[in-house]
Amino acid sequence: MEANLFAGKRIVVGVTGSIAAFKVAGWVSDLAKEEAQVMVVMTTAAERFVTPLTFAALSGNTVHTTMFADGAAESMAHIELAREADCLLIAPASADVMAKLAAGLADDLLTTTVLAANPAAVVVCPAMNSRMYAHPATQRNLAILRQLGYAIIEPATGMMACKEEGQGRLAEWEEVKERLARRFSPQDLRGVRVLVTAGPTREAIDPARYISNRSSGKMGYAIARGAWRRGAEVVLISGPTALPPPLGVKLVKVTSAMEMHDSVLSLADDCQVVIKAAAVADFRPEVRHRHKVKKEQAADEIRLAKNPDILFTLGQCKRPGQVLIGFAAESDDLLGEGRRKLAKKNLDLIAVNDIGGSDTGFEAESNQLHLVSASGVETLPHVSKLHCAGLLLDRVVQRLTEVSPAASSRDSSA
Repeated sequence: MEANLFAGKRIVVGVTGSIAAFKVAGWVSDLAKEEAQVMVVMTTAAERFVTPLTFAALSGNTVHTTMFADGAAESMAHIELAREADCLLIAPASADVMAKLAAGLADDLLTTTVLAANPAAVVVCPAMNSRMYAHPATQRNLAILRQLGYAIIEPATGMMACKEEGQGRLAEWEEVKERLARRFSPQDLRGVRVLVTAGPTREAIDPARYISNRSSGKMGYAIARGAWRRGAEVVLISGPTALPPPLGVKLVKVTSAMEMHDSVLSLADDCQVVIKAAAVADFRPEVRHRHKVKKEQAADEIRLAKNPDILFTLGQCKRPGQVLIGFAAESDDLLGEGRRKLAKKNLDLIAVNDIGGSDTGFEAESNQLHLVSASGVETLPHVSKLHCAGLLLDRVVQRLTEVSPAASSRDSSA
């Protein structure tokens, strides 16, 4: 899977008359940095809020504003823009423009471009006053746009420029960008239920203290994010982290190893793929004190009890056709430990992390996985954790095809 999903994609951004147009300037800048080919079409009303020069500077391309610009090259601009677009993103989409699109009107460059485009390529991001958005006419038009095949990204709720509060704020770029990334990803996990675990667990000593580890959860969250992008139905069981939940993913929060054990075993049987990326504590204090232990009264040692091995249990009850992948955080004899755990825990694949490095393993932004399976060892390149997740998911798709030939017929189009 490509490291940068946006590179080379031709994205037409249609900007309409809304105060939120200034936010879209940042979107265009980010897409250009991601190496997308961004073409901006502005309505006359949009030019009252942001100048075409701004979008031209940020996109690196000429901004289109009229059907009848001087020069023969502009005479069929709406056809050329629609024909070559991988995505036509209308943001902000005003109530006026949505009404025109719902009626099939084509009285300017933007509406004619949309009418000439494949409806499946059109993404609409409404932004307007909350009462305008809630108006039955606007809601009717939104329903029509959905029926026509346009994707609608619902506006956010909050304070608006008019000082009213409600639904109508332009969606945040993080959400829009993630939804675009899903559109540009192969949908080779569509219809597959994937369970991912992530983060550390905390084993309480008393209400103030606990035993834990350095796991940040970044690798597991990246896997869950990547699987959702590729069409999977994803459940993420996470220990305590500071990470925002990935879009579209069902998040189950746990704290202790026993809580993770119970959550995983209650959900795993319904999932075709289980990826255990969490760093679950091997031990917990035998005694958990109800009240904070004063340091003057603390014992010189803490007696520990073993936590259940969740991955081993999953391997014992793995059903036919299920793909089970484990993670091993190691600092010595990486491949030897990987082979041992692969066999002992009945895994399809184990991803070994080298936690001894400064730019791999715990808390790092990048990673390099050694994938150990019955057929041998594959060392992945040292890349970002999201890219690393994509490479791992490529192997998951391959494995699904091997264990279930019907999976090869799954839609893999973007």
